[in-house]
Amino acid sequence: MFKKILIANRGEIACRIARTCRRLGVAVAGVHSSADRDALHVRQIGETVEIGGAPASESYLRIDAVIAAAKSVGAEAIHPGFGFLAENAAFARAVEAAGLVFIGPTADVIERLGDKAAAKREAKAAKVPIVPGSEAPSVDAAVIAASVRAVGLPVMLKAAAGGGGKGMRGITSFEGLELEIESAMREAKNSFGDAGLIVEKLIRQGRHVEIQIAGDGQGRVIHLFERECTLQRRHQKVIEEAPAANLSAKMRDSMAADAVRLGERLKYRGVGTVEFIVGADEYHFLEVNPRLQVEHPVTEMVTGLDIVEIMLRIASGEGLPVQQGDVRIHGHAVEARICAEDPAAGFLPSTGKLSQVRFPDLGVRVETGIESGMEVTPYYDSMLAKLITHAPTRDEALDRLSLALEDTVVFGVTTNRSFLRRLLDLPETRTATFHTRLIDEQIAGWSLGDALHDTQTLAVAACHWLQLQRQVESRSPWSRWHSSGWQMSVGGESLAPIPSLHVETIDGVSAEIRFGPLRSDGSMLVGVNDAQVRVQLAQAGDTGSFLAVTDTRRETVRLHRDGDMLYLHDRRGSHSLKVVPYLSYISTSAQASGELKAPMMGLILKVNVAPGDRVEKGAVVAILESMKMEMRIVAECAGTVASVSCQAGQTVERSAVVASITPD
Repeated sequence: MFKKILIANRGEIACRIARTCRRLGVAVAGVHSSADRDALHVRQIGETVEIGGAPASESYLRIDAVIAAAKSVGAEAIHPGFGFLAENAAFARAVEAAGLVFIGPTADVIERLGDKAAAKREAKAAKVPIVPGSEAPSVDAAVIAASVRAVGLPVMLKAAAGGGGKGMRGITSFEGLELEIESAMREAKNSFGDAGLIVEKLIRQGRHVEIQIAGDGQGRVIHLFERECTLQRRHQKVIEEAPAANLSAKMRDSMAADAVRLGERLKYRGVGTVEFIVGADEYHFLEVNPRLQVEHPVTEMVTGLDIVEIMLRIASGEGLPVQQGDVRIHGHAVEARICAEDPAAGFLPSTGKLSQVRFPDLGVRVETGIESGMEVTPYYDSMLAKLITHAPTRDEALDRLSLALEDTVVFGVTTNRSFLRRLLDLPETRTATFHTRLIDEQIAGWSLGDALHDTQTLAVAACHWLQLQRQVESRSPWSRWHSSGWQMSVGGESLAPIPSLHVETIDGVSAEIRFGPLRSDGSMLVGVNDAQVRVQLAQAGDTGSFLAVTDTRRETVRLHRDGDMLYLHDRRGSHSLKVVPYLSYISTSAQASGELKAPMMGLILKVNVAPGDRVEKGAVVAILESMKMEMRIVAECAGTVASVSCQAGQTVERSAVVASITPD
């Protein structure tokens, strides 16, 4: 076994790899970018080397910098994790040339399998059924467009060099085809350093099932059974499970045999995933991910095996540590990916300071690279954490995961937590009658906003604000009068005649808050606009946990204040409220219709207009990239471009003015 390795990745996967290494007695070192100096993986690993700037192209994708870091810390091998350089044959070759061990497949296998077109050729040679489509990748938009027309709609554009849903586009119309090709190529280039795309026939109503394999590099290959990854949004997996439900034993055995045969043909070394699209009674090969998968924990939970340990033992020359006959499935496991994104805003990535983070600690496995106080930046993938539950039955595993999501608190950025809970409750999820397009087909009819803010929610939040304010101002009765106003009551149970607070929700709901006197039982009458609610709020358990008693509700909630933001988490979800003393409140004017702003912090990839240009409503004025996702900033009205305030290659802050249009 190795004495020391370098982990060439960040976030939750870097923390997870380090955990197995320490259990095995293997010392670890890591790398970080300038944006990750204070990241959790840096602190947990303990020894890390800064290798460049915030963008991945200036740090985590720099082969020379990663290898130099490994040598500087005395590492014998490099584990690439997933993403970044994990499927880069040039990196694997450079690692070996530097006298180090690449913990993964050989460079030759990565070239033959990591490229989707090459993988299809290998699968075809191994007599594995493949999806119809182009045989080779292309970086020529005209050639790709011709392939789309040759294959026939609907088709799928795929980045040849990577996975994770990056550089993928489902094409159902020839209208706007060139724009979609350009966008997919740009995303592929930014994510994997290779803009090449392949074209495949889009199979509707299919399921995504994958087989985990492991090989010793000498021709011996085993499988660790399958995972179900059908619940996807825009080709990004969001819920994964093992084993797959409603899959016949015959089909499971056939897919596993095909996956093993493909691995044996290549003398596969390390772990990898063979992915299939599954119909009612047939399946087709999709691709091979020659690396560790994001969803590997569900396989670990049902088999009891540590897949990272298997990788380490194979790479160190020990061979496969387990026989095929010893691999068994026990129970069912489900994983949910919590991402910093806003479902109500088209799943735009959400950046900012993580004011408070709290995950459940019982009955759930948590893989994360975040903690309270960290900054979520636009430079990397939006995934914050993975929650994994394991139970004797599938229904019980789903129930446990739903409860774990309910108990998860992330204040400061918007997440998809409530969206994930909704997915778990879908009838199609519960009965495993889903398909890969289910979310995209149904989502238009869903309400994806934050939890509803009722009068009681606002009253509890206001009461907590007053408690905190009293602690700060306890030495000055005059300042207390200024902040609360309740002392101006005329006696009895009357509310103060003047509001004390102005509260705004992030979806635009506002309320004026008035307080009544504090009673001997600790309760207080709170006025929310024209309504009145009696509130009693008491500490319950750990810091931030409170028992909230209102007129009709009694529940434990979590509350946290950060500046003028107050966050409340209850059984209906998370609430983000801006709380401002009433006398300090100043109304803001409505946004001018012709002013276009960046929806979030990111990098301007392209500017399509110049001052004086005529634009129609909906025209793409600029293209912004954040967290590996492209966003098109479009004209909200027809008119003339008055000014352009950005240029390609420039990083802009959230709400920065990109351009101004004088409406017709």
